[in-house]
Amino acid sequence: MSHKLIDAPPVADSGALRAAFGRFATGVVAVTYEADGVRYGMTANSFTSVSLDPALALVAVKKTSRAREFLETGYYTVNVLAEQQLDTGLHFAGRPGGAEVEWLTTGRSPRLAGALAYFECEPWATYDGGDHVLVVGRITAFGEGVEVAEAAPLVFFEGAWRRLAAGACA
Repeated sequence: MSHKLIDAPPVADSGALRAAFGRFATGVVAVTYEADGVRYGMTANSFTSVSLDPALALVAVKKTSRAREFLETGYYTVNVLAEQQLDTGLHFAGRPGGAEVEWLTTGRSPRLAGALAYFECEPWATYDGGDHVLVVGRITAFGEGVEVAEAAPLVFFEGAWRRLAAGACA
């Protein structure tokens, strides 16, 4: 069955749409890479698993991002940030607060110490996503960081950085 793609209608109030999207709590990741011997990163909350076989993950990157071209062509690591890494998330979101970034360089791309998990990726495919590019990477290495007993994710909800509440739902 073939599907015809149609242009999406314009949204009358993009601020209201953004607020509605903000009602969905997301985890926060820092996507890190190296270019010309310099380590870089960008903060994102649009990250998801795609496939286990082959192992694929997707991150949405703003079309105007400096990271876009490199993520489409080179190795990068998606670091799942822990709640104690708020300063790191802010740093890679362009709001550095003086926190020192602690790098690990054990794979093909740099990753962050203290992350809950990491996924080293190589480019697999890209898709147009409006004002973003959907970058799908093939996972070449992955692992968990801090001990599970200590693990708490950094969360983004309603335009603010949040901590996950203690306790589980029944």
